[in-house]
Amino acid sequence: MSSSADAAAAAPARKFEWLVVVPDTPGALEKRKEIRSQHLGGLKPAVESGLLKMGGAILEEVPSEDDPTNLKMCGSTLIIVAASKDDILEALNKDIYAQTGVWDVAKI
Repeated sequence: MSSSADAAAAAPARKFEWLVVVPDTPGALEKRKEIRSQHLGGLKPAVESGLLKMGGAILEEVPSEDDPTNLKMCGSTLIIVAASKDDILEALNKDIYAQTGVWDVAKI
């Protein structure tokens, strides 16, 4: 015998779009550039699952040229679809930027 309360309890948690701002740890620019291709490559599962809608680097200044290796990045912004802040933190802590100290995860 199933009730509407049982059905509600079994339903997955509602998910929302979150604007997430993640500053870099001071002095992490060279490390960020070194592992950037690994970071970008690791995003595919998050995009395919619907977790990550979009994201990009925060820049310290307007670029003077088109060469991405000369960008002065100081953090990231992301649109993440999740049920809670804890779900977001769990996902972001799996990223190579978090694992290597590029992102200052305490300030997310």
